[in-house]
Amino acid sequence: MSKTDNLAVSAVQRAADAFAAGEPVLVHDAADREGEVDLIYPARSVGPAAVARMRNDAGGLICVALSHEVAETFDLPFLADEIDHPAAEADHLGYDERSSFSLTVNHRDTYTGVTDEDRSTTITALGHAAADPEHTDFADEFRAPGHVHVLRAAPELLDEREGHTELGIALADAAGREPAVVVCEMLDDETGEALSVDDARAYAERHGFAYVEGRDLVAELA
Repeated sequence: MSKTDNLAVSAVQRAADAFAAGEPVLVHDAADREGEVDLIYPARSVGPAAVARMRNDAGGLICVALSHEVAETFDLPFLADEIDHPAAEADHLGYDERSSFSLTVNHRDTYTGVTDEDRSTTITALGHAAADPEHTDFADEFRAPGHVHVLRAAPELLDEREGHTELGIALADAAGREPAVVVCEMLDDETGEALSVDDARAYAERHGFAYVEGRDLVAELA
């Protein structure tokens, strides 16, 4: 095994260890895909402070990705399949064949659903639900529309799709965590674009967070 391979394996292991401990991980999908770095948390480890970090430091949409099996148990649709409007046609997506978006939800115990407290309540509840889907009445716990975007992972995960949705769920599986992860794109205030890989790496180092390339997760976990 080459030195590069050793570094790749150690990066994946560090990411899995961090995730197992409930810590966030920065994941870059691929330069020829979205070319974005997401800040990713295990869903049950997200409190109000983590939502504030994603809001302030990352800046993208705060979404919860669920495994295919969990989404099927909850009968969660792909949003594009449910919208009867020409705008739902998305054959032109440049980064993939289809979007993984499902419903937007709030937990029924929240008020508006948008505050850091409310969103963390919804997110952690989704994590608990994903950990025990057979004993969860989804409609009894959550209402739609809401302020947390739910994403559906592909059935075959990284063998089928290599988006942050699948990368996050594969990482959760490797870490022995529930199949529910929070993903949030890291954006750049200065350029108006996605945060560069170099700046994302610097952010991870500054805050002591693990950083891993999507290609390394695919190589180790697919």
